[in-house]
Amino acid sequence: MAERLTKTGARNVFYGGSIFFFVIFVGLTAHSHYYIKTTSTNEAKLTDSVARGKHIWERNACINCHTLLGEGAYFAPELGNVWRRWGGDTDPDTAREMLRSWMAAQPSGVEGRRQMPQFHLTDQEIRNLADFLEWTSTIKTQNWPPKDAG
Repeated sequence: MAERLTKTGARNVFYGGSIFFFVIFVGLTAHSHYYIKTTSTNEAKLTDSVARGKHIWERNACINCHTLLGEGAYFAPELGNVWRRWGGDTDPDTAREMLRSWMAAQPSGVEGRRQMPQFHLTDQEIRNLADFLEWTSTIKTQNWPPKDAG
């Protein structure tokens, strides 16, 4: 037996390893898509109102200050669990009123704090945004964010 790796042996190790790890990569990618489709996302509750709420979220660039499920900027609170923090899982009407009141009170004028702008959203847009935040709270995030306060 040879004490060193020949060109043929090196080529076989390279191609064999590449194929092995490519198959592992494809398998993990397929598993991730399957998990997202069947377990983490509640597709049955994905309504037109939720889609309009996401459009409002994007149009007003909320992600430039807030995070949503860990994605975005860290200037303002995480909003992936805001629905539960405001009691929306037990009393949705109170959480919707809380969102409407919060949006109407901006900017708050608190000295030394970064101010959230007034977006002048209509009542329908606030309802759509609330539906979007309610839907995001149903996503199984594997305990993200780690703190309830965001």
